[in-house]
Amino acid sequence: MGFTRAELESYRDATIPDLMPARPRLVFVGINPGLWTAATGTPFAHPGNRFYPALVAAGILPRLPAFSGPLNEADRTIILEAGIGITNLVRRATARADELTRPELRAGAERVAADAARWRPRVVAVVGITAYRQGFDRPRAKAGRQEQRIGGAETWVVPNPSGLNAHDTVATLAEAYAAPARAAGVLP
Repeated sequence: MGFTRAELESYRDATIPDLMPARPRLVFVGINPGLWTAATGTPFAHPGNRFYPALVAAGILPRLPAFSGPLNEADRTIILEAGIGITNLVRRATARADELTRPELRAGAERVAADAARWRPRVVAVVGITAYRQGFDRPRAKAGRQEQRIGGAETWVVPNPSGLNAHDTVATLAEAYAAPARAAGVLP
């Protein structure tokens, strides 16, 4: 599946629904949907994104879903049955996360905190240190487990799996994602 630049641009500012089980154990919070994600309706859908390969490498998911297009029911099921939920700080799609404003990130953080209080996951993992720092007003935060809780959940900040984050590999992302998954009881 491929898209032209014009086709992708037509999805600017579109939104996608959360991918959320009834009782999530671990909720990953992306920054916002990219245009490919908006076009497919699948979180972290761009073919170069390493989110799902890292989840598989960490042992969080048993196999790689076909994520660069719309998720089929079997792929949705393996994610949801693992106790994994996926949402975003900002709901509107952009070509790059740096198109978002600090007020958007702050408003998104408030919404995520309210949603997390309702969902009641054990752990919330924010994907991207800069988005966490800006959205949750923690300018000195470091990656890893945080003192602050989000909606009552233990909070972690993990690296962004985008291909634009070139210094992380699938292996280093898997290691970073495994820690909150263990805390959430998703991994032993």
